[in-house]
Amino acid sequence: MHHSELNSEVRRLIADGTVLPAHPLALDAGRKLDRNHQRALTRYYIDAGAGGLAVGVHTTQFAIRDVGLYRPVLELAAEAAATWTKRPLALVAGLAGPTQQAVREAQTARSIGYHLGLLSLAAMKSASEDEIVAHCHAIAQQIPLVGFYLQPAVGGVILSANFWRRFAEIDNVVAIKIAPFNRYRTLDVLRGVAAANALDRVTLYTGNDDHILLDLTLPFDLRDKGVTTRTHIRGGLLGHWSVWTQSAIRQFEACKAARGKPSVPADLLALDARVTDCNSAFFDVANHFHGCIAGCHEVLRRQGLMQGIWCLDPGEGLSPGQLEEIDRVCNEHADLSDDDFVAANLQKWLA
Repeated sequence: MHHSELNSEVRRLIADGTVLPAHPLALDAGRKLDRNHQRALTRYYIDAGAGGLAVGVHTTQFAIRDVGLYRPVLELAAEAAATWTKRPLALVAGLAGPTQQAVREAQTARSIGYHLGLLSLAAMKSASEDEIVAHCHAIAQQIPLVGFYLQPAVGGVILSANFWRRFAEIDNVVAIKIAPFNRYRTLDVLRGVAAANALDRVTLYTGNDDHILLDLTLPFDLRDKGVTTRTHIRGGLLGHWSVWTQSAIRQFEACKAARGKPSVPADLLALDARVTDCNSAFFDVANHFHGCIAGCHEVLRRQGLMQGIWCLDPGEGLSPGQLEEIDRVCNEHADLSDDDFVAANLQKWLA
């Protein structure tokens, strides 16, 4: 499938930039799929106003592939979305593994009705840049691609600006999620896309959960041979947005409204630090992100959107001290939550 075949409303949604929560995986106490809460999460994101969903990605747990849940989880989200709303939603499927596996996953996602594939390169750590580019070309023949610069702390591969130029030159690439949690590497992606003359075709999305609002607000000036090109990161595909999503969408709209104006409100700039403070607890920065998935689960559990914080790997959970940190940010930044919104709608989503 080529991006030109996408529904025009979905294509415009992606190109303009939107809010794409990275969908978690709801499990029961036996670590089996909790279909009821999984469906409720999808409904929550839709009613909060998300422009789409990213399913089968890092926040959904890459291990779904090892336990036969990849197709069922993608199907459940697509079915729940189709029966809950008629407005256009961008469905993004996580793609992972070596080339044959990623191609199969792209074919599976396409057959279910997903529009785009978010391509993790974590399995390509030992490959050369030429091999990684060939890998990306093979998968782009199956589905329009969203590139994914995953931070090395959770398995990502460090990639050069030249790699991102070559990646952006692939015709079926429509977006890149920039998530190295590193300003230098973030700029490498922007420089690469600019060098490929692809800024008009490839929409930039932040996945830098430590720097969300500034990524979405500030302009980026890129210089080449004395010529300046100004660009923006237009949307976000974030694990952080799997929690407090309605509030996140309000923040996104504020960033979008401020973009390109001569001055940005100081309160909006300052809010970036508060959001990052919340993320430090949710993502377990103190313990090198070990509890990043369980931390998001804990916020959703408190709201009733999950029964518990169980992950597929029994060894994956909250780190020592993380619960206290989540208590702290939930207390100090309570105005950034959407607890009231969830409380008012939870029974409807669980029905």
